Amino acid sequence: MLDIRFVRSNPEAVKQNIKNKFQDAKLPLVDEVLELDKRNREIKQEVEALRADKNKLTKQIGALMGQGKKEEAEAIKKAVTENADRIETLSTEEKEVEEKIKQKMMIIPNIIDPSVPIGKDDSENVEVERYGEPVVPDFEIPYHTDIMESFNGIDLESARRVAGNGFYYLMGDIARLHSAVISYARDFMINRGFTYCVPPFMIRSNVVTGVMSFAEMDAMMYKIEGEDLYLIGTSEHSMIGKFIDTQLTEDQLPQTLTSYSPCFRKEKGAHGIEERGVYRIHQFEKQEMIVVCKPEDSMEWYDKLWQNTVDLFRSLDIPVRTLECCSGDLADLKVKSVDVEAWSPRQKKYFEVGSCSNLGDAQARRLGIRVKGENGKYFAHTLNNTVVAPPRMLIAFLENNLQADGSVRIPAALQPYMGGNTEITPKN
Repeated sequence: MLDIRFVRSNPEAVKQNIKNKFQDAKLPLVDEVLELDKRNREIKQEVEALRADKNKLTKQIGALMGQGKKEEAEAIKKAVTENADRIETLSTEEKEVEEKIKQKMMIIPNIIDPSVPIGKDDSENVEVERYGEPVVPDFEIPYHTDIMESFNGIDLESARRVAGNGFYYLMGDIARLHSAVISYARDFMINRGFTYCVPPFMIRSNVVTGVMSFAEMDAMMYKIEGEDLYLIGTSEHSMIGKFIDTQLTEDQLPQTLTSYSPCFRKEKGAHGIEERGVYRIHQFEKQEMIVVCKPEDSMEWYDKLWQNTVDLFRSLDIPVRTLECCSGDLADLKVKSVDVEAWSPRQKKYFEVGSCSNLGDAQARRLGIRVKGENGKYFAHTLNNTVVAPPRMLIAFLENNLQADGSVRIPAALQPYMGGNTEITPKN
């Protein structure tokens, strides 16, 4: 959410930002907010004048009563009552106007960084850099669930009977590999100085609206019936929510946390749920990283965060690339975002396995995350990034470490988490 003072001073810049995000339907919101803001300031000025007048009249009543001028005092009392009634009416209108301003401001997108490429959708995202040499082996790479099934490692049919499409049972070596990757990612981030955390897996509505846009909320979140609780779509939601309505001191920054959680997503929209695979599903587990920092440090942290993911994937011998998200592919709260994509030898292309985002002060402004500095108080900046999100990450791992005989090589970094095994062998 933008600062109303910024919108008031830079309405054309806000409108241009909306155009850059190809959301022209939101353009009228800027003028609507400015009109409401104007009315809100008029109300405040009138209320302030009325209160000053009320205080003045109240003093006159006391003086007149002391002089025995009862009739004059009663007349002024009537004026004071009318004054109070007007203040009450204006105060009610003020609350209504401020609520309207808030609702509209929460729909206006955040100002994107000048470095973000302008484009309509993810088809116009820009490749930044590749890490590792993409390899296509001289044997056929099966579909990822076929690889898993060769290890008796996945049961989609039973999951459909139990929960429907978008769920799965992981079994045996594949389930162990899944847990090994999560544990390795946890320790990888701890070794990089991040504090490990297991957060709440449900959050209240005020946290949901603080960390994401309404469009994302509708497409992603599952609500608990009869309660003000939502299942998290990523641990970033509850991790940033941890700081709601808090005031940090500068010596407490940066807050660098890495968190484990299950994640639950509706996955509504064009992509839909896969019936055969586990790339797009309703439930998965994830290791996340978040940073709360001073505004001047956020871009430096942004580069550190995505580099962590690149380094982790490369330590498991998986080639990756970074892809700069264009303006039309950025969620409304984001200032800048980069996807990390892993190489798929089967598809002979890269696919998304993580996303790093700088949200500026948008989440902090909504949630009231302030910092007390030498020159006063200000809103913190927040960032988040995926470390790993199996089972999607397992697709990349299995394809890139599959051997001609159907076995899967275990890179040295992961071997301690797999009982020292250097490979796993198929069961059928």
